[in-house]
Amino acid sequence: MNRSYVPAVGACLIAMASAAMAQAPQQQAPARDPAQGAMPTQPQPAANVSDDQLRKFVSAAQKVAMISQEYTPRLNAATDAASQQQVHKEADDKMVDAVHREGLTVDEFNGIGQAVEQNPNLAQRARDMAK
Repeated sequence: MNRSYVPAVGACLIAMASAAMAQAPQQQAPARDPAQGAMPTQPQPAANVSDDQLRKFVSAAQKVAMISQEYTPRLNAATDAASQQQVHKEADDKMVDAVHREGLTVDEFNGIGQAVEQNPNLAQRARDMAK
């Protein structure tokens, strides 16, 4: 399925771009389920991201962050829900296009972003590439 617009993809892309480009990884301990006393099991994103994939991700994340910075004031200045929705869609479309121009799908971008967020070594590789 070709995704040209996915609701809330901009928020996902912004979050992934921010996580990837953060200067220091934000590590949080997983929440424990008090009833079970065990760590919850969640699917882990693949940590075997190639240098080429990571370079594409870093480049796309930087572009997504720039688009976010460009559109945030416009979104804040929108006076009604219809205007906000239009600005949001325009920003989302540009973000998706930026990801595609780097040779990634939105799902690949988000998967790599999740892996970067959860893997300190991968996060360091991404920060090194961003320099």
